[in-house]
Amino acid sequence: MNAKISDPDRITPREHIDFRLDASIPRYWYENDPYKTRLMDGMQMYFPDGERYFITCVRPYRGMITDPVLARHVKDFTRQEGQHGIAHTQFNELLRKQGLPVDRMLEYQEARNQHRLKRFSKDYNLALTAAFEHFTALLAEGFFTRKEVMAGADKRVKALFAWHAIEEMEHKAVVFNVMTTVAKVGYFKRCAAMLHATWDMTHETYRSTDALLKADGFSWLQRKRMYIAHLPWMYGRKGVYSTFTGKIIQYLKPGFHPDDIPVVHNYPQWVEAYARNGDPGEACEAMVAAAY
Repeated sequence: MNAKISDPDRITPREHIDFRLDASIPRYWYENDPYKTRLMDGMQMYFPDGERYFITCVRPYRGMITDPVLARHVKDFTRQEGQHGIAHTQFNELLRKQGLPVDRMLEYQEARNQHRLKRFSKDYNLALTAAFEHFTALLAEGFFTRKEVMAGADKRVKALFAWHAIEEMEHKAVVFNVMTTVAKVGYFKRCAAMLHATWDMTHETYRSTDALLKADGFSWLQRKRMYIAHLPWMYGRKGVYSTFTGKIIQYLKPGFHPDDIPVVHNYPQWVEAYARNGDPGEACEAMVAAAY
């Protein structure tokens, strides 16, 4: 199994970032489109609990790591994930103020995470984490490589997602390396976890989006019409998910390693712009300007 532990300076925790998230962000901040907005809201809502689950799944193996580069990567991965949780918790507070059932949905997600930890082995939970990390590392592929995808999104929320996507690319191989070099998880368990994660992500995307739209007051029929109308945007030839489906499938290839997939072409523009002044909004704009 291909295991690479490289680029010791690639992962850069960036802390105390101000995205200027406040109540002036429109209710439907993504092109004034309820479905697109609530799909993204639902996805980000679970990030804080997801990050805690990921860190919990890696923790049992930290004392077993002998490679100093991997040990450093795990430490920096944990710091990055912690910051993601803080930022998205702030965004969730805005959703609460809109009257959305944030607490009920988070309680459900926390129960699901606890169920996984109790039902599955440590190795399988680690494999699930590696699979989920592969998905999040591809977020930039779907949403930030083409200018038109998020052109109509609120700049502050767009900057939040761009920063998260950048850091997910930076630490995309960390959990995979722990899984393969420390836990010694085999090919079939890795693939089973990816299939499990794919089903879970697909189901939860639909379920959470539908729950938020229901809370907004849309009827069952209205919600189903929205879902059908947005299928091309999600899964069409140039859909945000279709653009990286092949790279999800690539995970199932024997000998695969996350570093086999390069970061998006406009990653350097974000990093360089952020290094100049520490402004995530300007960094996001630089990244989008370099998109196709």
